[in-house]
Amino acid sequence: MNPWQQLLLVWSLAAVAQALAWRRQQRTRNAGIVDVVWSFGVGGAAVLTAATGQGALLPRLLLAALGGLWGLRLGLHLLHRVRGEAEDGRYAQLRKRWGDAPLKWLTMFQFQALLVALFALPFLAVAANPVAHWNAWFMAGIAVWIACVAGEAIADRQLSRFRADPANSGKACRAGLWRYSRHPNYFFEWLHWFAYVLLAAGSPLAWLAWSGPVVMYLFLRFLSGVPFTEAQALRTRGEDYARYQRSTPMLIPWFPKEER
Repeated sequence: MNPWQQLLLVWSLAAVAQALAWRRQQRTRNAGIVDVVWSFGVGGAAVLTAATGQGALLPRLLLAALGGLWGLRLGLHLLHRVRGEAEDGRYAQLRKRWGDAPLKWLTMFQFQALLVALFALPFLAVAANPVAHWNAWFMAGIAVWIACVAGEAIADRQLSRFRADPANSGKACRAGLWRYSRHPNYFFEWLHWFAYVLLAAGSPLAWLAWSGPVVMYLFLRFLSGVPFTEAQALRTRGEDYARYQRSTPMLIPWFPKEER
């Protein structure tokens, strides 16, 4: 397939998957499933574009393995949260405004399907890479992927452990990596997209791979990531989270200031 056909196929399958997820949330009133399907969808897009790409076998195998495993890990982590917890506060706030309005929720779910296609753009670049031999770019891409996926998994585990303790109710997590960044999971999630930039080195579409880290940063920093998460944290954790904001870097880890 050419890249445009691949992109259309990814979008079509994501739209169907999110439509099914929308029907489920209409019954369960838990919209967190949209994030689960997005994660599995992006991971699946990596496997699909690798299977249908026209590049050399090696970069396509790396893409399928790394992109697929990333999506699988994140999707399973989010699925565990959706099954075990009440609706995410971000979506609970939307439900207060929208109620169960089917069209509004369907629009939101289909927007997430569009985002699956958007985040598949770096995969198109890797799948078109004609470089058939191991090189420093591929090794660096694997190293970045391992470090970032491990970092995100550690941050997720630390937060889950903190939230599972009833004594921490109403408090901001400052355990482990969360002492140095208010969103270490988002930091490693963003950094992980540079792995595909490295895997795309030598591809005629290499420039397209930069859409991953650029778009992810914009979404995390200004749109659906940090702003929504911090607004919810301030509603539920109040002054403790405000102190945490004043002392701890937002995204890129660094040593915290003294709390005041």
